[in-house]
Amino acid sequence: MESRKLQTRLMGSDFELIATGDNDAEITERLEQGVSEIQRIEAMLSVFNEQSVTSKLNARAGNLPVEVPAEVYELVKRCQHISNMSQGAFDISSGTLKQLFNFKYDHLAWPDQEAVDTALKNTGYRHILLQDNNHIRLEQPGMQIGFGAVGKGYAADRVKALWIAGGAKSGVINASGDLTAWGTQPDGSPWIVGIAHPDDTSRMLFWLPVKNASVATSGNYEQYVERDGIRYSHNIDPRTGWPVPFIKSVTVISRSAELSDALATAVTVMGVQAGIHFINQLPDAHCIVVDDKNNIFQSANIHINAKVD
Repeated sequence: MESRKLQTRLMGSDFELIATGDNDAEITERLEQGVSEIQRIEAMLSVFNEQSVTSKLNARAGNLPVEVPAEVYELVKRCQHISNMSQGAFDISSGTLKQLFNFKYDHLAWPDQEAVDTALKNTGYRHILLQDNNHIRLEQPGMQIGFGAVGKGYAADRVKALWIAGGAKSGVINASGDLTAWGTQPDGSPWIVGIAHPDDTSRMLFWLPVKNASVATSGNYEQYVERDGIRYSHNIDPRTGWPVPFIKSVTVISRSAELSDALATAVTVMGVQAGIHFINQLPDAHCIVVDDKNNIFQSANIHINAKVD
Protein backbone atom coordinates (compact mmCIF):
# COMPACT_ATOMS: atom_id res chain seq x y z
CA MET A 1 0.00 0.00 0.00
CA GLU A 2 1.21 3.49 -0.89
CA SER A 3 0.08 6.94 0.22
CA ARG A 4 0.29 10.50 -1.07
CA LYS A 5 -0.65 13.87 0.39
CA LEU A 6 -2.46 16.74 -1.35
CA GLN A 7 -2.73 20.21 0.19
CA THR A 8 -5.22 22.69 -1.24
CA ARG A 9 -7.42 25.64 -0.33
CA LEU A 10 -11.16 24.88 -0.29
CA MET A 11 -14.18 26.20 1.65
CA GLY A 12 -12.02 29.10 2.81
CA SER A 13 -9.76 26.66 4.66
CA ASP A 14 -6.58 24.67 4.16
CA PHE A 15 -7.39 21.04 3.35
CA GLU A 16 -4.93 18.16 3.54
CA LEU A 17 -5.97 14.90 1.91
CA ILE A 18 -3.90 11.75 2.45
CA ALA A 19 -5.04 8.98 0.13
CA THR A 20 -3.79 5.40 0.07
CA GLY A 21 -3.93 2.77 -2.63
CA ASP A 22 -2.15 -0.04 -4.41
CA ASN A 23 -0.68 2.20 -7.11
CA ASP A 24 -0.17 5.82 -8.12
CA ALA A 25 -3.12 5.89 -10.54
CA GLU A 26 -5.54 4.71 -7.84
CA ILE A 27 -4.27 7.31 -5.37
CA THR A 28 -4.49 10.09 -7.97
CA GLU A 29 -8.09 9.15 -8.74
CA ARG A 30 -9.01 9.26 -5.05
CA LEU A 31 -7.39 12.64 -4.51
CA GLU A 32 -9.19 14.11 -7.54
CA GLN A 33 -12.47 12.59 -6.35
CA GLY A 34 -11.93 14.10 -2.90
CA VAL A 35 -11.30 17.60 -4.23
CA SER A 36 -14.34 17.41 -6.52
CA GLU A 37 -16.57 16.33 -3.63
CA ILE A 38 -15.41 19.17 -1.38
CA GLN A 39 -15.97 21.66 -4.22
CA ARG A 40 -19.49 20.27 -4.71
CA ILE A 41 -20.32 20.70 -1.02
CA GLU A 42 -18.83 24.20 -0.95
CA ALA A 43 -20.99 25.24 -3.92
CA MET A 44 -24.04 23.82 -2.17
CA LEU A 45 -23.50 25.29 1.32
CA SER A 46 -21.46 28.49 0.94
CA VAL A 47 -23.12 31.73 2.03
CA PHE A 48 -20.86 33.51 -0.47
CA ASN A 49 -22.48 31.77 -3.45
CA GLU A 50 -25.81 33.37 -4.37
CA GLN A 51 -26.89 30.12 -6.05
CA SER A 52 -26.17 27.89 -3.05
CA VAL A 53 -28.90 26.15 -1.11
CA THR A 54 -27.94 28.20 1.96
CA SER A 55 -28.31 31.51 0.10
CA LYS A 56 -31.69 30.48 -1.31
CA LEU A 57 -32.94 29.58 2.16
CA ASN A 58 -31.73 32.88 3.58
CA ALA A 59 -33.28 34.86 0.72
CA ARG A 60 -36.67 33.27 1.46
CA ALA A 61 -36.53 33.73 5.24
CA GLY A 62 -39.95 34.64 6.61
CA ASN A 63 -41.53 33.55 3.36
CA LEU A 64 -42.53 30.26 1.78
CA PRO A 65 -40.53 27.06 2.42
CA VAL A 66 -37.71 26.02 0.09
CA GLU A 67 -37.24 22.52 -1.29
CA VAL A 68 -33.64 21.43 -0.64
CA PRO A 69 -31.58 18.36 -1.60
CA ALA A 70 -32.15 15.40 0.71
CA GLU A 71 -28.58 15.57 2.04
CA VAL A 72 -29.02 19.22 3.09
CA TYR A 73 -32.34 18.39 4.74
CA GLU A 74 -30.69 15.56 6.70
CA LEU A 75 -27.72 17.79 7.60
CA VAL A 76 -30.06 20.45 9.00
CA LYS A 77 -31.99 17.75 10.84
CA ARG A 78 -28.79 16.55 12.54
CA CYS A 79 -27.85 20.14 13.40
CA GLN A 80 -31.27 20.64 14.97
CA HIS A 81 -30.74 17.52 17.06
CA ILE A 82 -27.45 18.87 18.45
CA SER A 83 -29.10 22.24 19.11
CA ASN A 84 -31.75 20.47 21.15
CA MET A 85 -29.21 18.39 23.07
CA SER A 86 -27.02 21.43 23.83
CA GLN A 87 -30.02 23.62 24.76
CA GLY A 88 -29.18 26.07 21.99
CA ALA A 89 -25.42 26.37 22.58
CA PHE A 90 -24.98 25.10 19.02
CA ASP A 91 -27.19 26.88 16.50
CA ILE A 92 -26.77 27.27 12.73
CA SER A 93 -29.17 30.24 12.72
CA SER A 94 -26.75 32.72 14.32
CA GLY A 95 -25.72 34.35 11.03
CA THR A 96 -27.35 37.70 11.85
CA LEU A 97 -25.46 37.84 15.16
CA LYS A 98 -22.14 37.02 13.51
CA GLN A 99 -22.58 39.94 11.14
CA LEU A 100 -22.30 42.28 14.15
CA PHE A 101 -18.77 41.07 14.89
CA ASN A 102 -15.85 40.86 12.49
CA PHE A 103 -12.80 39.32 14.13
CA LYS A 104 -10.62 39.53 11.03
CA TYR A 105 -9.86 43.20 11.48
CA ASP A 106 -7.93 45.02 14.20
CA HIS A 107 -10.56 47.66 14.89
CA LEU A 108 -13.77 45.95 15.90
CA ALA A 109 -16.70 48.21 16.62
CA TRP A 110 -18.39 46.61 19.63
CA PRO A 111 -22.16 46.64 19.00
CA ASP A 112 -24.58 47.96 21.59
CA GLN A 113 -27.13 45.81 23.39
CA GLU A 114 -29.97 47.13 21.23
CA ALA A 115 -28.29 45.87 18.06
CA VAL A 116 -27.68 42.47 19.67
CA ASP A 117 -31.30 42.27 20.87
CA THR A 118 -32.53 43.04 17.36
CA ALA A 119 -30.32 40.31 15.89
CA LEU A 120 -31.50 37.84 18.53
CA LYS A 121 -35.05 38.22 17.22
CA ASN A 122 -33.79 36.70 13.96
CA THR A 123 -31.91 33.91 15.72
CA GLY A 124 -33.02 30.57 17.10
CA TYR A 125 -32.94 27.00 15.87
CA ARG A 126 -36.60 26.58 16.79
CA HIS A 127 -37.42 28.99 13.94
CA ILE A 128 -35.97 26.49 11.42
CA LEU A 129 -38.96 24.41 10.39
CA LEU A 130 -38.38 21.01 8.81
CA GLN A 131 -41.40 20.20 6.67
CA ASP A 132 -42.45 17.28 4.48
CA ASN A 133 -40.77 16.35 1.21
CA ASN A 134 -37.40 17.96 2.00
CA HIS A 135 -38.85 21.44 2.46
CA ILE A 136 -37.31 23.86 4.98
CA ARG A 137 -38.80 27.16 6.11
CA LEU A 138 -36.95 29.87 8.01
CA GLU A 139 -39.76 31.32 10.10
CA GLN A 140 -38.33 34.74 10.95
CA PRO A 141 -37.77 37.46 8.30
CA GLY A 142 -34.09 38.34 8.22
CA MET A 143 -32.89 34.98 9.51
CA GLN A 144 -29.48 33.88 8.28
CA ILE A 145 -28.35 30.30 8.62
CA GLY A 146 -24.84 29.08 7.92
CA PHE A 147 -22.89 25.83 8.08
CA GLY A 148 -19.51 27.24 9.14
CA ALA A 149 -19.53 25.13 12.32
CA VAL A 150 -20.19 21.81 10.55
CA GLY A 151 -19.53 22.28 6.82
CA LYS A 152 -15.86 21.29 6.78
CA GLY A 153 -16.52 18.31 9.02
CA TYR A 154 -19.38 17.20 6.77
CA ALA A 155 -17.10 17.51 3.72
CA ALA A 156 -14.41 15.41 5.42
CA ASP A 157 -16.95 12.70 6.28
CA ARG A 158 -18.31 12.68 2.72
CA VAL A 159 -14.85 12.22 1.19
CA LYS A 160 -14.14 9.41 3.65
CA ALA A 161 -17.39 7.67 2.68
CA LEU A 162 -16.58 7.94 -1.03
CA TRP A 163 -13.07 6.60 -0.56
CA ILE A 164 -14.25 3.67 1.56
CA ALA A 165 -16.95 2.85 -1.00
CA GLY A 166 -14.17 2.73 -3.59
CA GLY A 167 -12.17 0.26 -1.54
CA ALA A 168 -9.77 2.52 0.38
CA LYS A 169 -8.64 0.74 3.54
CA SER A 170 -7.18 3.86 5.15
CA GLY A 171 -6.85 7.60 4.71
CA VAL A 172 -6.98 11.05 6.29
CA ILE A 173 -9.00 14.15 5.48
CA ASN A 174 -7.91 17.21 7.46
CA ALA A 175 -9.92 20.41 7.03
CA SER A 176 -7.92 22.98 9.01
CA GLY A 177 -8.10 20.89 12.15
CA ASP A 178 -11.41 19.14 11.50
CA LEU A 179 -9.95 15.73 10.80
CA THR A 180 -11.15 12.20 10.17
CA ALA A 181 -8.88 9.18 9.81
CA TRP A 182 -9.31 5.43 9.49
CA GLY A 183 -7.05 2.44 9.06
CA THR A 184 -3.30 2.86 9.48
CA GLN A 185 -0.34 4.39 7.70
CA PRO A 186 1.27 2.20 5.00
CA ASP A 187 3.86 0.98 7.53
CA GLY A 188 1.12 -0.17 9.90
CA SER A 189 1.58 2.62 12.46
CA PRO A 190 -1.41 4.73 13.53
CA TRP A 191 -2.18 8.13 12.07
CA ILE A 192 -1.08 10.91 14.43
CA VAL A 193 -2.81 14.27 14.84
CA GLY A 194 -1.23 17.22 16.62
CA ILE A 195 -3.26 19.67 18.72
CA ALA A 196 -1.80 23.17 18.52
CA HIS A 197 -0.69 25.10 21.59
CA PRO A 198 -3.39 27.72 22.30
CA ASP A 199 -0.81 30.53 22.55
CA ASP A 200 1.49 29.50 19.71
CA THR A 201 0.15 27.51 16.75
CA SER A 202 3.70 26.63 15.66
CA ARG A 203 3.98 24.41 18.75
CA MET A 204 2.05 21.25 19.53
CA LEU A 205 0.37 20.93 22.91
CA PHE A 206 -0.01 17.16 22.52
CA TRP A 207 -0.28 14.41 19.92
CA LEU A 208 -3.09 11.89 19.53
CA PRO A 209 -3.05 8.54 17.73
CA VAL A 210 -6.21 8.37 15.61
CA LYS A 211 -7.76 5.16 14.31
CA ASN A 212 -11.31 5.18 12.97
CA ALA A 213 -12.09 8.45 14.72
CA SER A 214 -12.49 12.16 14.04
CA VAL A 215 -11.02 15.16 15.81
CA ALA A 216 -12.07 18.82 15.72
CA THR A 217 -10.60 21.79 17.56
CA SER A 218 -12.35 25.10 18.12
CA GLY A 219 -10.05 27.84 19.40
CA ASN A 220 -9.49 31.57 19.53
CA TYR A 221 -5.99 31.24 18.04
CA GLU A 222 -6.46 33.87 15.32
CA GLN A 223 -10.01 35.25 15.30
CA TYR A 224 -10.66 36.94 18.62
CA VAL A 225 -10.95 40.34 20.25
CA GLU A 226 -9.66 41.64 23.58
CA ARG A 227 -11.90 44.01 25.54
CA ASP A 228 -11.29 45.26 29.07
CA GLY A 229 -8.53 42.69 29.50
CA ILE A 230 -10.72 39.74 28.45
CA ARG A 231 -10.11 37.76 25.27
CA TYR A 232 -13.32 36.82 23.47
CA SER A 233 -13.56 33.93 21.02
CA HIS A 234 -14.93 34.32 17.50
CA ASN A 235 -17.65 31.90 18.60
CA ILE A 236 -20.91 33.68 19.40
CA ASP A 237 -23.23 32.42 22.11
CA PRO A 238 -26.51 32.23 20.15
CA ARG A 239 -28.50 32.45 23.38
CA THR A 240 -27.04 35.78 24.55
CA GLY A 241 -25.72 37.19 21.28
CA TRP A 242 -22.24 37.91 22.63
CA PRO A 243 -18.81 36.37 21.91
CA VAL A 244 -17.63 33.64 24.27
CA PRO A 245 -14.94 34.48 26.87
CA PHE A 246 -12.65 32.36 29.08
CA ILE A 247 -12.03 29.45 26.67
CA LYS A 248 -8.87 29.20 24.56
CA SER A 249 -9.53 25.90 22.82
CA VAL A 250 -11.79 22.87 22.78
CA THR A 251 -10.84 19.58 21.13
CA VAL A 252 -13.50 16.90 20.60
CA ILE A 253 -12.95 13.31 19.49
CA SER A 254 -15.95 11.36 18.19
CA ARG A 255 -17.10 9.01 15.45
CA SER A 256 -17.44 11.67 12.73
CA ALA A 257 -15.81 14.96 11.76
CA GLU A 258 -19.20 16.66 11.42
CA LEU A 259 -20.19 15.66 14.96
CA SER A 260 -16.80 16.61 16.44
CA ASP A 261 -17.01 19.95 14.65
CA ALA A 262 -20.46 20.74 16.05
CA LEU A 263 -19.70 19.49 19.55
CA ALA A 264 -16.50 21.56 19.77
CA THR A 265 -18.55 24.68 19.08
CA ALA A 266 -21.21 23.66 21.61
CA VAL A 267 -18.67 23.00 24.38
CA THR A 268 -16.92 26.31 23.70
CA VAL A 269 -20.21 28.14 24.18
CA MET A 270 -21.29 26.10 27.21
CA GLY A 271 -18.04 26.61 29.13
CA VAL A 272 -15.82 24.16 31.00
CA GLN A 273 -18.12 22.57 33.57
CA ALA A 274 -21.34 22.42 31.55
CA GLY A 275 -19.45 21.46 28.39
CA ILE A 276 -17.58 18.54 29.93
CA HIS A 277 -20.75 17.35 31.68
CA PHE A 278 -22.49 17.46 28.29
CA ILE A 279 -19.76 15.40 26.59
CA ASN A 280 -19.77 12.87 29.43
CA GLN A 281 -23.40 12.07 28.61
CA LEU A 282 -22.58 11.16 25.01
CA PRO A 283 -21.32 7.70 24.03
CA ASP A 284 -17.99 7.60 22.17
CA ALA A 285 -17.36 11.35 22.52
CA HIS A 286 -14.44 12.89 24.40
CA CYS A 287 -13.11 16.40 24.87
CA ILE A 288 -10.14 18.42 26.10
CA VAL A 289 -10.63 22.07 27.10
CA VAL A 290 -8.00 24.76 27.69
CA ASP A 291 -9.34 27.76 29.59
CA ASP A 292 -8.11 31.37 29.57
CA LYS A 293 -5.67 30.62 32.40
CA ASN A 294 -4.16 27.68 30.48
CA ASN A 295 -5.73 25.07 32.73
CA ILE A 296 -6.48 21.79 30.94
CA PHE A 297 -9.73 19.92 31.60
CA GLN A 298 -10.66 16.51 30.20
CA SER A 299 -13.85 14.51 29.91
CA ALA A 300 -14.24 11.32 31.92
CA ASN A 301 -12.89 8.74 29.49
CA ILE A 302 -9.81 10.41 28.07
CA HIS A 303 -6.44 10.87 29.76
CA ILE A 304 -3.87 13.09 28.06
CA ASN A 305 -0.61 13.92 29.82
CA ALA A 306 -0.16 17.55 28.80
CA LYS A 307 0.23 20.98 30.32
CA VAL A 308 0.33 24.47 28.84
CA ASP A 309 3.58 26.31 29.54
